[in-house]
Parts: sequence; C-alpha cells; structure tokens
Amino acid sequence: MYAVVGCSDCGTLWLLADPSMSESAQCQRCGRTHQTARLKHLFESEDRAAAREARSALLAKKRGESAAFADVDHVSELEQQADTAAVADEEYLEAAGIDAEAVAAAAESTGEQPSSDDDIVRAAVREAGGDEQPAEAAIVAYATDRGVPAEKARKLLERLCREGEASRHDGRYRLL
Repeated sequence: MYAVVGCSDCGTLWLLADPSMSESAQCQRCGRTHQTARLKHLFESEDRAAAREARSALLAKKRGESAAFADVDHVSELEQQADTAAVADEEYLEAAGIDAEAVAAAAESTGEQPSSDDDIVRAAVREAGGDEQPAEAAIVAYATDRGVPAEKARKLLERLCREGEASRHDGRYRLL
C-alpha cells in the first residue's frame, strides 16, 4: 500500500510506503516528524506507479499547472519513450572513440555486468557524500567517473526528485 501524504507545516508531498508499518514519518523538506496515523492520505493505491502519478498530478495542481500536466503522457510512457530514444551504450562508446567490444570483454572478465545509468546515479546519491548527503557536484562527479555523461547524470538526478525517489534540501540529495 502506498499513500500520498503531505506535511502540515511546509506542504511538501511525498509517498509513504505501507503507512501501517511505521508509527512516524519525517518530512524531507522541513524535518518535522508526523504520526503516520494522523497524516491525511491524499491518495492511496497498491501500485507505486499510480501513487507517483497521483503525487505528480497533485504537485501540478498545487502550482497551477494542471493543464500542462494533462498534456504530458503517463510517467511509465515517458520512461519508455526515454528508453527507446536513448543512444545504445555501444553506439555511445564508439562515438567517443572507445572500443565497445573491449569494454564488454573487460566487464565479462571481472564477472560484473555494467550498471544502468539510473543505477549509477542512485549509487552516487547513496555513496558520493560519505557520511553526509551529497551535493549535485559530488553526484555528477561520481557518475561521470563511471561512464555517465554529466548532463545525463543531472537529468537523471532531476528525474529521481521529480518522481519522488529522491529529495533535495539545501542543495543536498538523498534517496527516499
């Protein structure tokens, strides 16, 4: 069960996974702790994607952008379009002057499969800051060291925040 809930202090909306499992939830923007039983559920669903879509619609409405939001495809359709419109890894490596076959051979010899760019950016948010929540520059540096172009890393980071999988506060990021 997923619920879209909001902070009564600052108005931030976020997804709460299985509200009955925890007694409290903390707002990622202002830090206020709320009793989950007292939070108003603006939307509930068993499907995480449906809850994310509802949160997006509520945020658009809150900003007076409901008409623009209605013109945009469902998040899952946008993700699919982005995946099909992207340049294949091999094509990207070859254009950069890197032998894609050599990269694949190196990955096989280590027994590891290359991670997706999304996975690398998520790992960057988890690991780039050490004990602190990392800033965008540290996340982008971590991702570019692992083969993700800087602009793509920034866009993926923005998408994680927009979809409710990460949050940004005072220029620092964390996964939700």
